[in-house]
Amino acid sequence: MIIDLSVPIVGGMPVYPGDPEVEVSRALTVAAEGVNVLGLHLGSQSGTHVDAPYHIDDALPTLDDLPLDRFVGPAAVVDARGLPPRSPIGPETVAPRLRPGVILLIATGWASRWGSDDYFAHPWLTPEAAALIVESDIRTVGIDALSVDPTPAEEFPAHRILCGAHAVIAENLRNLDPVLDAQAAGREIEVSLLPIRLAAADGAPVRAVARVR
Repeated sequence: MIIDLSVPIVGGMPVYPGDPEVEVSRALTVAAEGVNVLGLHLGSQSGTHVDAPYHIDDALPTLDDLPLDRFVGPAAVVDARGLPPRSPIGPETVAPRLRPGVILLIATGWASRWGSDDYFAHPWLTPEAAALIVESDIRTVGIDALSVDPTPAEEFPAHRILCGAHAVIAENLRNLDPVLDAQAAGREIEVSLLPIRLAAADGAPVRAVARVR
């Protein structure tokens, strides 16, 4: 079974405050030019995307500096659903699912608020939780929210801890409920977060999927 973990790219979709707005228009049509082609304007952090370490520091690796196995592999899902708005997600919440080398997905349930103002009041990873993830030899973290830090933020502590360890961060995931159900049933889960190949990039949109075996 393949589960789509990505939001669709559409004009006017939610973006992080200050990021480029997403515009999608018809550039060519079958009626006029013989083919359909869309014109796209979007930021590298639009929709479901991954952050490269370079996102927060010029001295850290860009997207194409990272090995491809950073984006594909076995997954473990943290159940952080049911938290109030703007709640911290601490180390005690993530600890039960930490295993070296997994892609760690954090399910907050906030994907259900996609498109509303409430989406910006999402839970976030504490620095202590981010540090524990890094200490557990995990280098890929995803969340079904706008950011692993609060929105808005000034210091981005979770980003700095994770990216400082050359980890990648996937944001704006969705559909983690059935992945949690599969995990509870003891089924193996693999995740692909392969990004568009943008040269020397801070990040890029992805078509994130989970395969449940």
